[in-house]
Amino acid sequence: MAKKTIHIMNTAFRDGFQSVYGARVLTEDFLPAVKACVEAGQTHFEAGGGARFQAPFFYCNESAFDMMDKFRATAGPDADLQTLARGINVVGLDSQSRDMIDLHAKMFKKHGITTIRNFDALNDVNNLIDSGRSITDHGLNHEVCVTMMELPPGCEGAHTVEFYQKTLQGIIDAKIPFTSVCFKDASGTSTPKKVYETIKMARKILPADCKIVFHSHETAGVGTVGYIAAIKAGADQVDCSMAPASGGTCQPDVATLWHALRGEDYDLDIDIDKMMHAESVFKDCMADYMLPPEAKSVEPMIPWSPMPGGALTANTQMMRDNNMMDKYEDCIHAMGEVVRRGGFGTSVTPVSQFYFQQAFNNVIFGPWEKIAEGYGKMVLGYFGKTPVAPDPEIVKIASEKLELEPTTANPVDLNDADPKKGVEPAKALLKENSLEETDENIFIAGACMQKGIDFLLGKMEVNGVRKGALTPAAQASATTAGGDGGYTVSVNGKKFAVDVKGDKATVNGKAYDIGVEDGIETSGTATVAHASADSVEVKAPMNAKVIKVVVNVGDLVNEGDVIFVVEAMKMEVEVKAASAGTITAIAVESGAQVTAGEAMASIN
Repeated sequence: MAKKTIHIMNTAFRDGFQSVYGARVLTEDFLPAVKACVEAGQTHFEAGGGARFQAPFFYCNESAFDMMDKFRATAGPDADLQTLARGINVVGLDSQSRDMIDLHAKMFKKHGITTIRNFDALNDVNNLIDSGRSITDHGLNHEVCVTMMELPPGCEGAHTVEFYQKTLQGIIDAKIPFTSVCFKDASGTSTPKKVYETIKMARKILPADCKIVFHSHETAGVGTVGYIAAIKAGADQVDCSMAPASGGTCQPDVATLWHALRGEDYDLDIDIDKMMHAESVFKDCMADYMLPPEAKSVEPMIPWSPMPGGALTANTQMMRDNNMMDKYEDCIHAMGEVVRRGGFGTSVTPVSQFYFQQAFNNVIFGPWEKIAEGYGKMVLGYFGKTPVAPDPEIVKIASEKLELEPTTANPVDLNDADPKKGVEPAKALLKENSLEETDENIFIAGACMQKGIDFLLGKMEVNGVRKGALTPAAQASATTAGGDGGYTVSVNGKKFAVDVKGDKATVNGKAYDIGVEDGIETSGTATVAHASADSVEVKAPMNAKVIKVVVNVGDLVNEGDVIFVVEAMKMEVEVKAASAGTITAIAVESGAQVTAGEAMASIN
């Protein structure tokens, strides 16, 4: 009997980048590896979407649309280039209106994409209707998803085979057009037995010619075993990556799965020798990038706190940015409770980010003292219906702290009625900043908001890309202290990597203009946070980046007025006045990094 051929989609250049490098990879660095894969005979690539839409703008100072165009040029006209969409959230954390959902499909088609894999983290079928229709209407293949994970031990109520069958049947009954079905497990926690039974169930329900795909990660150590279970149950395709962006938080390596299937009645549609050459090219491409150790590890805690591979390293990269890696273990442990009480939305973006943000808040501020906006809106119903009802106590806390009532309304209807969402508000942002009104710019403004505007204005710079050539030397230089060279500077026990060249200093990757003169100037122009013994300090609530300074020295403020807005873990946090009075000193500026407890301003 002839062996069944299993199709492979190469995820190295999208999910691999998200799962290892926090999606922060420069386009020109990886295109030689794409070319090598094409030469090896591969024709199906994950080429963008998900975190690889916003990250190029936010971190790489690149346009994601330009990246997709270059990917298409390298892969050739016949390649199947696939992106990832998050239902009504399309390629962001927040949900969108119908006109933005439609513009997403239009723009991705224009920029060379042929297939969009489309999921809803809550498995709310209503959230797939508009996006699925737009994808199909614009001539793209729609790969609709059922999202999977294993519930933490001791939990029940969703994520059973019966639950997945109900979701799949709901997609069919809603007459959502699709060309293939993917069962997507971003946390890699589904047990192999459940994977097998789920694919078997789908094979019975779906037409015989419908392609069934299974997607997982090795984060919990069972990804390859799950792939074999899916294949034996009737899956036609599984997703594989390539080293160094494989295993651990990523998909299984194509070579690992090829080896695991030796002697079985299945072949992969690859030339393994050519793929191993392509893998060596990819390793060379990524040799200068930092490889986080957690990206290559199996994490035993993941079944208890199902953190997806793509979110795990994105979050650890942000924690490194804010010097908070010491809080990582606490956050992972805290996440279990957040999942249990949040309604069992699948731990995949954006819900995985909501889970981690709330766990982070519970660690930093105390349990349930601060509700992350995304998590709060999810339990209140603003992203759709969760698989099970969230804990009523958490719903009550979220409602009080966010000052929002619970809702059962269709979130797309709410978004259509929201004057801050949609194409027209995006156009207004462009006009306000004297930017050209193209479809691309409209989508960038609507999906990326102020950071998208900053990119279009040329205000962004490469930041957070952990590539050796972009990282200032941390070791001491042979140059005389005080002159050009690399230094490690300690301030109150905190170390900074400082690279000095003439009138420029790069501190932990951020460039500053400097001037050094002999003597101490006593004109009083140097800003200090604590102006007098009677001053009240405004302190940073956490390690964060200052994104907005709301007041000036001399302003009168009331207790509770917003003084600063800081950002950490993709959350904006308002820093408020601790008392009424006059702002007598401001010690930080927009763009500065602050540490928890650091004095930012003084009020007299």
